[in-house]
Amino acid sequence: MNVNKMERETNNMKPLISIIILNYNAGNLLIDCVSSIEKSAYTNFEIILVDNVSKDNSHKKCKEKFPTIKLIENNENLGYCEGNNVGLRMARGEYVVILNPDTIVDNNWLDELLKAYENNGEGLYQPKFLATSDNSMLLSTGQMIQLFGFGYSRSKGNKDENLFEQIEQIDYASGTCLFTSKEILKKIGLFDPFLFAFHDDLELCWRAALNRIKSFYVPKSIVYHPIEGTSFKWSPLKFKLMERNRKYCLLTLYDRSTFFKMLPALIIVDITVFFFYLSKGLIKMKILADLEILKNLKIINKKYSENQKIKNVSDKEIIELFKNEVIVPQWIINNKINSLFNNFLKTISKITKNFL
Repeated sequence: MNVNKMERETNNMKPLISIIILNYNAGNLLIDCVSSIEKSAYTNFEIILVDNVSKDNSHKKCKEKFPTIKLIENNENLGYCEGNNVGLRMARGEYVVILNPDTIVDNNWLDELLKAYENNGEGLYQPKFLATSDNSMLLSTGQMIQLFGFGYSRSKGNKDENLFEQIEQIDYASGTCLFTSKEILKKIGLFDPFLFAFHDDLELCWRAALNRIKSFYVPKSIVYHPIEGTSFKWSPLKFKLMERNRKYCLLTLYDRSTFFKMLPALIIVDITVFFFYLSKGLIKMKILADLEILKNLKIINKKYSENQKIKNVSDKEIIELFKNEVIVPQWIINNKINSLFNNFLKTISKITKNFL
């Protein structure tokens, strides 16, 4: 039991939790989100609303309805990463939550996340995500990382049949609702601003894993979210950022020796990704993603050096947790193509792991 927890129990106090909500034109969804937070059983929290230059005035309407929230208005759209960092720097709580503005939280969501943290130790935690439009549909029972840097939501699109009902370690916690302590963020740092958006949660949790800090899934904490959310949906920009940021993670988080051992497989995977983008009419986004990696090699090398300084675990240990496949929802890739792609990925991943 940590000292802070012992002191609180002696004084019969609950810790302050800072909830950071980054808003960009979320409309009435933002007010619905804050309304659900206000109904939480856990009451010792502060809400920090950071606005990325919304044009719909949703942040101002929210402040009018909930005057106790702390509103921070950025002068420009800083993206998901730096936008949330602004809120994290202002947080007064011992614990922090990153929460999307289009979510609805269950009554006991905070109690369960805090309880899980105090019982399982320092880490990054996520709840169970269910679809807002269909509460029987799972959106995530934990986030997974594929060997070649793809991230995906376990169980997405499946019916909730209570198959994952125990707190368990996962590869990374979703940034849709991510719970941790300020102490953890002091150790590992905040979100990486270079990423702007997407793969940001994957990068943060992988970086934490370099310092032996784990990520966990908490099924009794429930948060509802639209099936695809409001951030870019599946726009060309999203496809570009996801591909660019996947490669950024590979280049900054794996040891150089691991990366070069994987290089033949990565080239084959890259050719496959190229044809996928071509089939979607998004080849320009693929080329732009690769060009941005090449243009920013100095930033990448600097980040790699920073990560090496905090790293006290081998790639082999981390890779043992990583998956061979990647599960993509059928509304993005049809089941037949998904099956073919995964058979290919499983084969090449298993072969690659034998050389690592």
